[in-house]
Amino acid sequence: MFKHLREDIALILERDPAARTAWEVLTCYPGLHALFMHRRAHWCWTHGLRWLGRFISHVSRFLTGIEIHPGATIAPRVFIDHGMGIVIGEMAEIGEGCTIYQGVTLGGTSLVKGAKRHPTLGPGVIVGANACVLGGFTVGAGARIGSGAVVTKPVPAGATAVGNPARIIEAQADATREAAAVRMGFSAYGVTQGDDPVAQAMKGLIDHAASHEHQIALLWQAVTLLSAAQRSDCVPQDAQKLECFDAQSLSKLVE
Repeated sequence: MFKHLREDIALILERDPAARTAWEVLTCYPGLHALFMHRRAHWCWTHGLRWLGRFISHVSRFLTGIEIHPGATIAPRVFIDHGMGIVIGEMAEIGEGCTIYQGVTLGGTSLVKGAKRHPTLGPGVIVGANACVLGGFTVGAGARIGSGAVVTKPVPAGATAVGNPARIIEAQADATREAAAVRMGFSAYGVTQGDDPVAQAMKGLIDHAASHEHQIALLWQAVTLLSAAQRSDCVPQDAQKLECFDAQSLSKLVE
């Protein structure tokens, strides 16, 4: 019991720059309190004391604002930051080293009793604020769920899920990102240096269109010069000769 408590305190001191001392963490962090009470509730649940487990869970919810079903399985060294409004379902499994922020729901979409209704988070997963992970699938080790994302399908290890419904951004072997990961240790709130794939696609199309616009303008300028050397009336007066495609304004719309 005290071993897990020491590990949890050490993890909070490591990951939360606002944490100053072990005593402050022990007395002022509701996520730590919720996990401590959950381990008592989970022991009761797995030893046939179902009502007592639910009652401890209910008291913990009242005191911390974090609702964890006593049947949920939570590994050591899990960090619940802020925590208010978190809901973790009965069959959820949370791996070692995970970080969960406020407002997160690890819920289910099935009403079938006995079925695996709630998600499994692999080791080192980060779930951003107000994200919903719904269903009995697995979020791979080291994956990130962006703030506000609604995830209803498996997430590969090391990938990032953003948006509603969530879109998967595969992990990129980017030297800059790896260097930042080494410095930071983890990305707060599931924020990464990668961007929304839809926004990236839109920006690519805008850049492509801007390039075409520039080439067309150059062609018309060349045609105008050639025509001036021969006949000035061979070029239609309403032809597009200048660039008027505002790529920067359109890019800002998808940022």
